[in-house]
Amino acid sequence: MQAPSPAGARVRVVIVGCGFGGLEAARALAGAPVDVTVVEKTNHHLFQPLLYQVATAGLAAPSIAAPARLLFRRQPNVTTLLGEVTGIDAAARSVQLADGERLAYDHLIVAAGATHSYFGHDDWAVHAPGLKTLADAFEIRRRVLLAFEAAEREHDPARRRALLTFVVIGAGPTGVEMAGTLAEIARHTLTGEFRRITPADAEVLLVEGGARVLQAMPPALSERAREQLQALGVRVRLAALVTRIDAEGLDITLDANTPQARTERIASRCITWAAGVAASPLGRLVAGATGATLDRAGRVQVQPDLSLPGHPEISVVGDLAAAMSHVPGQPPKPVPGVSPGAKQMGRCAAANVLARIAGQATQPFRYRDWGNLATIGRHSAVADVPTPFGPLRFSGYFAWLFWLFVHIFFLIGFRNRLIVLMDWASAYWTFRRHARVVHDVQAPPK
Repeated sequence: MQAPSPAGARVRVVIVGCGFGGLEAARALAGAPVDVTVVEKTNHHLFQPLLYQVATAGLAAPSIAAPARLLFRRQPNVTTLLGEVTGIDAAARSVQLADGERLAYDHLIVAAGATHSYFGHDDWAVHAPGLKTLADAFEIRRRVLLAFEAAEREHDPARRRALLTFVVIGAGPTGVEMAGTLAEIARHTLTGEFRRITPADAEVLLVEGGARVLQAMPPALSERAREQLQALGVRVRLAALVTRIDAEGLDITLDANTPQARTERIASRCITWAAGVAASPLGRLVAGATGATLDRAGRVQVQPDLSLPGHPEISVVGDLAAAMSHVPGQPPKPVPGVSPGAKQMGRCAAANVLARIAGQATQPFRYRDWGNLATIGRHSAVADVPTPFGPLRFSGYFAWLFWLFVHIFFLIGFRNRLIVLMDWASAYWTFRRHARVVHDVQAPPK
């Protein structure tokens, strides 16, 4: 077993991932007598709540992303490495990168995030890309814009209809926001730009297996969101289970598990997957190295202080952790997979690292709920915000303004806030989306 750092040497902290959890953990260690190494397989931090805006040509990629090195340029105790972790040796206290390099650590914080889950149908991914990375956003944007281009040249009415049918699977926040924005693109952004088709004739379907959209919201707000979607022209199909996706469309089963169950075929050449989330495959590496338990989604079961049983030097945070919030006097509650939760876990893990170094007791993680927000379209959003006097729930124009303010506030960096604010102001007054650049126009929509 590798010995800890020699007496007098600085403690080595390795952070895997530069998402919300990893970034906050590294920032919380600023000024501490530790050497931090952040390992990230991309070279940037991504503000995922606005990723759908890149996929729908509302924002350019640099507006919601920032180079990881830029973020830590004024934090001299942080070294940023571009690489992918392929192995963890808990006994030797080291991680291995894809190129064979090994990084020794005294404390390890794993914040590798999440990926798509197709519920055992990974072959659907080629026909229905999900939305987790900039590459995903570029591909979805390419398919959406080229679908309109292909429809302009298509003479067969049935094939044209399939090209102009856009399906979003999953009615969580990402799915709702994607569907609403696609409807606005068809009915406003592309007006007057085509001669053989009318973009407003495009059909946007939101397919959800549950009984309502935005199931994390109170039922009244879910219903309000559904009404706002329908006002934008989105067809919402609830209690609809997807049973097949191929190059020509998808099959859904309506009213499953009832005598009225029936199957429907939807012809579509542009499908977006927003229905399932699974933990990063790195969770299996952590479990294999430490004996930790994984839940059904592949998340690592952690201790109250976010460390692993038998390995207090290893913490798991963010979407990779099956964490509980421990508030005195209340039963533990699962932490939702949202960015505030990841940020708070990152800060807690860093604080506990410093506590261990100082020989102090660690603290259990306590999640502070900042509420739920989702935007549907122009002047349309829903908000569920906890207050000391009870939950504040509202929708429509003021919820939309609140959503705008919150997302501008939490963006990384002044430049990104300014650029996004300017782009949104321009889009608001002109209905135009200027990030409509496709890098591979030769490849037809799938």
